[in-house]
Amino acid sequence: MPRENAIPTWLKAILILLVLALIACFVLLFNYDQLIPNAAQEAPKTEDRAIDQPNDNSDPAPSSGMLGPVDIPDIVQKVSPSIVNVECSRSVSDPFYGDPFFRQFFGDLNPNVENSIGTGFVISADGHIATNQHVIDGADEIMVNFNDGNKLKAEVVGQDYEMDLAILKIASKEKMVPLTLGNSEQLRVGEWVIAIGNPYGLDHTVTAGLVSAKGRPMQIEKRIYKDLIQTDAAINPGNSGGPLLNTKGEVVGINTAVNAQAQGIGFAISINTARDILDDLISNGKIIRPYIGIGLQPVDTNIAEYLKVENKGIVVVAVEPRSPAEKAGLAKYDVITTINKKAVNNYDDVQDILKDQKVGDTIVLEVYREAQPMIVSLKLAEKP
Repeated sequence: MPRENAIPTWLKAILILLVLALIACFVLLFNYDQLIPNAAQEAPKTEDRAIDQPNDNSDPAPSSGMLGPVDIPDIVQKVSPSIVNVECSRSVSDPFYGDPFFRQFFGDLNPNVENSIGTGFVISADGHIATNQHVIDGADEIMVNFNDGNKLKAEVVGQDYEMDLAILKIASKEKMVPLTLGNSEQLRVGEWVIAIGNPYGLDHTVTAGLVSAKGRPMQIEKRIYKDLIQTDAAINPGNSGGPLLNTKGEVVGINTAVNAQAQGIGFAISINTARDILDDLISNGKIIRPYIGIGLQPVDTNIAEYLKVENKGIVVVAVEPRSPAEKAGLAKYDVITTINKKAVNNYDDVQDILKDQKVGDTIVLEVYREAQPMIVSLKLAEKP
């Protein structure tokens, strides 16, 4: 008799099929795992072909503010023919020059001749070159050296001490290639910039760095700068007058205000500030500015208490002889509170008003003299 727990034949067949199916699945899964690395290796070949299959996850194209090692040589190669080394020589007063006794040692050559160097760059096809005023100040002879070795004599067309800018002119048979002037207002802090110049006489030295700050006010000797670009691109003596360039090769500043002891700090006059000045220097040879002719000081608590006026406005501390202020009757210790109905509390406020005026314009001042209000009309003259 058959046993009661015996497995039927049909059930055995089913179990055998299930085992075979499990083995087949295991083999297929094992082979698929082996194929995955190959599939991963082949995938980039399809994605690299942007025309066949666009890649929505691709990195965006570099913006104009980005700078890489390939960009700098291209920019330098493009602009270098338009950047010059400015060599200046000036005579120094010598009480012994011309004395027969000393001429037997020095001949007719003045031993006291100073030489200095700076940088400039071409801004017009007919040979106008921009540089700093302090580079060419007092020079008897100016020579400009181009990157190709060409050396030409330059004449001063115009200069402005206050803004520290000057225009030179060279006579060349060939048309010059001017640099493109950019827009310094569009510069962003952290953006890359390039300085090219002649630090310590090393021709066409290239340095790069970041815009560290914008709109820096600073006083260097008697010059008061209001809109300097600060950069950590190395700027040393000899760089003065050279261009500060953005990553498009456009001039965004004119290097200046160098502190030889500073490390990693350079300054440049923003090109938006310099642009109109350079145009006026080419047209007129100088900058025609209206002026009042006073020395001033902001009113503070002590001054207000002493003069018995409100703590606002500016106090006249000096009146220049034959100036518009003297002709209008302004006097020392007058307190000016408004000019053309605009409040004035410091030097910058006065300059902001005057920059929109012309020589010959009449301005109206609200003045307190001995605590009594009065109105003064003043006709602006040309600043000496």
